[in-house]
Amino acid sequence: MSADRATMLNRAAHMRREPTEAERRLWRALSRSQLDEHKFRRQATIGNRIADFFCPAKGLIIEVDGETHDVERDRERDESLARETGFVTVRFSNADVMRNIEGVVEQLRLMLSELPDRWSRSTTPGPSSEEEGSL
Repeated sequence: MSADRATMLNRAAHMRREPTEAERRLWRALSRSQLDEHKFRRQATIGNRIADFFCPAKGLIIEVDGETHDVERDRERDESLARETGFVTVRFSNADVMRNIEGVVEQLRLMLSELPDRWSRSTTPGPSSEEEGSL
């Protein structure tokens, strides 16, 4: 049984307040649009799932996994989410992040460059008519 939206948002907020050391370290590399100006969200709720990090413009989910994750189950969930949303999930172990943050960031940079933009980078729409554009 999946949790309701309010429960998911509360869980995500709790996870943002108490990240793992690996999540904290990766967030330092992703926050403030440092990675090629891509914006990321931490502990983003996507359906009945909380993604560690999410880049909405590219549809990229980043998961930082401990040793207790079920690899096969995660793969199935990632594939199901990809079919439903088109989002791509990449997973790194805590050890990857802790021992080789530069390599993790470089792999993310490569993935982001290869994924298509889901919308234009410009978020400021132009006026829809001459009347709206004039004062």
